[in-house]
Amino acid sequence: MNVRYIVELTEDEEQHLQDLLAGGKLGVRKTKRAQLLLAVHRGASDAEIAKTVHVSTSTIYRTKKKFVEGNLEHALAEERRPGAERKLKGKNQAMLVAIACSKPRRGRARWTLQLLADELILMSDLESISSETVRRRLKELELKPWQKRMWCIPEVNADYVANMEDVLELYAEEPDPERPLVCFDETPTQLIGETRIPIPAKPGQTERIDYEYKRNGTANIFMHIEPHRGWRYAKVTERKTKIDFAACMQELVDIHYPNAKKIRVVMDNLNTHRPAALYEAFKPEEARRLLRKLEFHYTPKHGSWLNMAEIEIGILTRQCLKRRIPDFDTLDEEVVAWEQERNQAGAKINWLFSVEKAREKLGKAYPSKPTC
Repeated sequence: MNVRYIVELTEDEEQHLQDLLAGGKLGVRKTKRAQLLLAVHRGASDAEIAKTVHVSTSTIYRTKKKFVEGNLEHALAEERRPGAERKLKGKNQAMLVAIACSKPRRGRARWTLQLLADELILMSDLESISSETVRRRLKELELKPWQKRMWCIPEVNADYVANMEDVLELYAEEPDPERPLVCFDETPTQLIGETRIPIPAKPGQTERIDYEYKRNGTANIFMHIEPHRGWRYAKVTERKTKIDFAACMQELVDIHYPNAKKIRVVMDNLNTHRPAALYEAFKPEEARRLLRKLEFHYTPKHGSWLNMAEIEIGILTRQCLKRRIPDFDTLDEEVVAWEQERNQAGAKINWLFSVEKAREKLGKAYPSKPTC
């Protein structure tokens, strides 16, 4: 037997509902219950309320019942509806996390939702579990086992910290024309030619290139950048041997900075980047002359991100190299054109990382402090 509940609001209750709606801070469900109570009080029928407030007649009935049998606060409160018991809770949820964080089964590159559901059934007391239930639980737990991210995982020890802070202090110093700071790095690049003539772009059609290509060997690009001045020099070579490295250092001293008292060079720990390379390339007198004007500063192992030349190489790759370049001469011409444009613009790298920020962000990874 349906009971007809009559809603009669007092002036204070009516005003309270109007103030709540005017405030605009209620949730959607609470807003609708407040609206329907006011509509009932003003004499609207259930059918009219269902149409204007966009609620079901059962919601109207339950709200009126809660108001009559309880009070206004009870009628507006969120009601917790009973649902099915969660399958993935307690030890089963913990098992899902353990599986999702482990390596996938043999023969599989990654976990999928269905694989996780199947594995969970095998390892738990569950008779069944859907991939959708697994998906919802993983979303709650913020787990994405099918994803991997390439990352540099350094061993932050005393050597790492010492080299890092040495480089960061160099970056923080004021520019000194007599002691310029130059960042140095290199990158290999493939020479790739077309096997068929590309079809040029036209309105309504993008350029078309054949998926087949011809590999014409490799080349190397040595990147030199003086970050304070906004100058860079990209040298294209066939190889990146110790002899090539020594030739770059000779050019720095004799061509690019002939009047400098000392050139401070930041570079990574590659085995070719050593003072010994100059002795392999030149006579001892020449090697010693060059080294008197060079001061090498090495980034930490697995810390090449501290080298601004690596950033500049990334810009070169995106702006110039990300295409098919068929031969050495073309590569050299294209890199020179890119270099000249960047130098004319005086493009600089806005470096914000400092020793203070390193100690703040990597403080937990720093070696433990000495006792004295």
